[in-house]
Amino acid sequence: LRGMDLQRMIERHGPIPAERAVFLLRQACLSLAEAHALGLVHRDVKPANLFACRLGPQYDFVKVVDFGVVSRHMRPTKSQITTVGTVLGTPAYLAPELVSGGHTFDGRADIYALGCVAFFLLTGRTPFEGDDAIALLMQHANTPPPAPSMMSEEPIPPEIDAIVLECLAKEPSRRPAGAEALLDRLSRVPLRA
Repeated sequence: LRGMDLQRMIERHGPIPAERAVFLLRQACLSLAEAHALGLVHRDVKPANLFACRLGPQYDFVKVVDFGVVSRHMRPTKSQITTVGTVLGTPAYLAPELVSGGHTFDGRADIYALGCVAFFLLTGRTPFEGDDAIALLMQHANTPPPAPSMMSEEPIPPEIDAIVLECLAKEPSRRPAGAEALLDRLSRVPLRA
């Protein structure tokens, strides 16, 4: 692929405006909706797995990559642990229900991770930071996230704050019901042209 993953993009150029973030996130929602319709939960949605490339004259065409830890069941399934104490996924983007092997998960785990991605795109940092993976996992499980606008020098519309915080709800039932619902919410945010 020719282009740049969103992790490198933000590391090189800093946080992006809300309009561009929404444009990128909507495309990720389309890909995740397709995967979820096929019964797949990505389980490792993060900026490094969202690749902005070119499609003909269109820039910022997003491809979701690396389905290496995908779950092939859309119905609630026991979180899989490869070895005792090892959770699959990237700690900075891991949904609370994936932190513990005792909880079930579905596509809303990807919605949580996409909320973390949105936070990163808008602020240049993840919603939670810690000295190690355990500290991050504990924050995902227990600590309310700040609104992106509190961590950004650039203006972020209150509608975006509300969507990101809804995606980052600890309880899956309080998040958007799926990628299509999130896409609809993002599509209705009033943004500058």
